[in-house]
Amino acid sequence: MEYDDKVINRLKRIEGQIKGILRMIEEGKDCKEVVTQLSASRSAIDRTIGVIVRSNIIAFKQNIDEINSMSQEDIVKEADDLLVKSR
Repeated sequence: MEYDDKVINRLKRIEGQIKGILRMIEEGKDCKEVVTQLSASRSAIDRTIGVIVRSNIIAFKQNIDEINSMSQEDIVKEADDLLVKSR
């Protein structure tokens, strides 16, 4: 699967958030501030997972041969399995 620039940019932004959190910890920032930023990073990761799974479903749907051999239920189950693994 090819990943578009949107996904790469999201991950770079998350990388920046994580580096910022490390800096906050090194500076001894308040626990509440650190946890807030960690929560924001986790949300960004979850949204990125959604974008990747959605893109995968779209790419998968475009592959006619695979669709013909799978039911819609199987396709949805595969997407659901990916999302569950991310938790």
